[in-house]
Amino acid sequence: MEKEYTDISTQYKCGLCGQYFDDIDISQEHENVCKHFHNDMNTQSINPDNKEDMLSSKSHMSTFTISKNLAIISTGFLLLFTSFNSLSNLQSTLNKEEALGTVGLSVIYCAGVLSCLFFPSFVIGNLGCKWTIALSMVCYVVYMGANFHAVWGTIVPASIIIGIGASTLWSATSTYLTQIAVWYAELTQRTTDDVTNAFFGFFFMFFQTSQIWGNLISSTVFKTKSSNDTQINLYLCGANFDPKLPTNSSNLARPSDTKVYMLCSIYLGCAFLAFVVIATFLDNINLDVCNNNTKRKISLSVVMSTFRHWWYSRPQKMLTILTIYSGIEVAFITGDYTKSYVSCALGIWNVGNVMICFGTVNASCSFVFGRLVRVTGHTPLFLLAFITHGATLIALLFWTPHPDHHVWFYIFAALWAIGDAVMQSQFNAFYGYLFFKDKVAAFSNRGLWESVGFIIAFAWSGYLVTNVKLGLCLGFLICGMTLYILVDVQNRKQRKQVKIDEDTIALLNTD
Repeated sequence: MEKEYTDISTQYKCGLCGQYFDDIDISQEHENVCKHFHNDMNTQSINPDNKEDMLSSKSHMSTFTISKNLAIISTGFLLLFTSFNSLSNLQSTLNKEEALGTVGLSVIYCAGVLSCLFFPSFVIGNLGCKWTIALSMVCYVVYMGANFHAVWGTIVPASIIIGIGASTLWSATSTYLTQIAVWYAELTQRTTDDVTNAFFGFFFMFFQTSQIWGNLISSTVFKTKSSNDTQINLYLCGANFDPKLPTNSSNLARPSDTKVYMLCSIYLGCAFLAFVVIATFLDNINLDVCNNNTKRKISLSVVMSTFRHWWYSRPQKMLTILTIYSGIEVAFITGDYTKSYVSCALGIWNVGNVMICFGTVNASCSFVFGRLVRVTGHTPLFLLAFITHGATLIALLFWTPHPDHHVWFYIFAALWAIGDAVMQSQFNAFYGYLFFKDKVAAFSNRGLWESVGFIIAFAWSGYLVTNVKLGLCLGFLICGMTLYILVDVQNRKQRKQVKIDEDTIALLNTD
């Protein structure tokens, strides 16, 4: 095993394939796998230049099978989040008594923060990626069922369950997609980065459209005949909306139980169908790097690695505020904008229509920005997010929503979607670019602090006046973007020096 110095930590290099690992135990396990594979190559008359021979000895999948699995996992997530995303958008209005809906969402992300530090490696190590994904989806089915009788005794336990399931779901999905992308790249002789970006781009295109279909369902179910409601006091909507004050507006009234049960039944069916699709049609895989025994046990190593990275990495500290904002801004559009502006002035039956606009623009921009960033770089896109979100927050502070100004509800949702597309897709890419030598700990921090943003925003949603929330969002945005610019400037200044250091290290290693 060859030891090599990097600027972050001591890493160990596999002498057979050249991959680097921070942990010597993992690197030794990987090298054993490589030795076993090369022994198979020597004893089974496998031609390494033949793609099909390589395939049968490593992945047991053809390019068609890999593509099929990509389509299946994308379809499963489309069905699952058609239910969950749309139901989340309605929580602040559907279960508004004592802020039950938004507190439940806050509990989901609180449970997710804790579980993502302990469970993913343990569950994936014992069940494998396929069954981790399938059984994690069952947690979402439980949450859908709890909304049939939404009280504290059902929503809070279901929120804890779905929070635990969400952490294992996303970890297993990312691992699965990355592994089949590596195999596909080997078979097609393309770079791993290109294939991985293409696979995740295809996956998230499906995922983002869930906002469209789920909200189309809710707007259809809750559709009602238009009427002149003289009880609406529009001055109390928008920035002046106070969730603690009682309201007699019929726009904020909970739909009939019949319609609620119908919607929950449709969403429950979609979530269960997602489980069936994954359990029945998705192929199980064996990872190239097998989990050792420590990965099959709950360990504090991931927790320590996450906080150690945050403590010793100055860029990570500086990006923390913007990472928290990336959670707050999603919580704002789904929890506060939908209730304070859309439901209050237009009625709950219009929430779905507005969020369809949000989802459509978000999916389109995610696709476009993923290609545009190759030309522009990250900074111009982040400045675009700062302008669209900053301008929207300031406009919402002074705008009084009115049913006659119907188009503005969609304009503000579209502007927010543009910024959100940058914050969700390009922020992940920036993390991968900036912390490429310590991606696991960096993305753990990304998930941790984003979840903290969700928890904060959903927790204050039922208690603060909307103008206060707008001011807090604006403060996080300005502070976070300022620190991001500083990180980017420092990174640009260090590029030439880093290139020189890498060349020097390479020369030392050859000696």
